[in-house]
Amino acid sequence: MIEELKNDDLINRIGGRFKFTAMIQKRWRELMFGARPMIEPGRLSPLEIAIKEIAEGKIHAEAIHKGDE
Repeated sequence: MIEELKNDDLINRIGGRFKFTAMIQKRWRELMFGARPMIEPGRLSPLEIAIKEIAEGKIHAEAIHKGDE
């Protein structure tokens, strides 16, 4: 799980560490307020789910910022 946070390819694909952090924060909040996970959660925490969803390409930067307008 921590490996994704250090993955420069993933961070560059998303557009940088700031954008990656913003995506994690927004998705984490959505999960905490009842959004359904896009992956099989198993025993993962909402934070781990958010990071894994982003790493697997289930969530894109454009989708995260669309709701902020």
